Amino acid sequence: MQDLELKIPPDVVALVLAALMWLASAVTPGLSFPLLVRVLVAGVPAVVGAGLIIDARVMLGRARTTWQPGTPGRTAALVTGGVYRFSRNPMYLGMLLILVGWAAALMSPVALGVSAVFVPYMDRFQIWPEERVLSALLGQSYRDYLSGVRRWL
Repeated sequence: MQDLELKIPPDVVALVLAALMWLASAVTPGLSFPLLVRVLVAGVPAVVGAGLIIDARVMLGRARTTWQPGTPGRTAALVTGGVYRFSRNPMYLGMLLILVGWAAALMSPVALGVSAVFVPYMDRFQIWPEERVLSALLGQSYRDYLSGVRRWL
C-alpha cells in the first residue's frame, strides 16, 4: 500500500470520486427538493470549499513555499496563518466540501456516501506521508503545530 503514498494528486482523487458520484446518482434513486433549496444546499459548501482552497494557496504563495502535494520535501516554510490556523489541510478540506456540494447538487445520498471515501484515502495516502516528511524537515516547530491545529477541522 505504500506504493500509493503521494502518487495520485489530490485533485485527481477528487475528480475520480466526483465522476463516481455522478455514476452512482445516475443508477440510484435520488431526492427531490425545490431548485432554490438545491442551489443553497449545494452552493454553500462548494463556495466555502473553493474559498478555503484559494486562501490556502494565497498563504502558501506569500510564504514562497510549495503547494504541490506530491513534493512535500520542497517545503520552504511552515505556514500557520490564515486558514492554516484552523486546519492543517485546508485545501483537502476545501476539496471535501466541494464534493459534498456536488453530492447535494446531484441530490443523491449514495453520492454523499461516495464523497466520504475522500477522507480516509487522503489521510492514509497523502496526509500521513506529508506529515512524516514535514516533521523531519521542519522539526519541533512543525510538531508543535501538529499538536495545536487539527488535521481537518
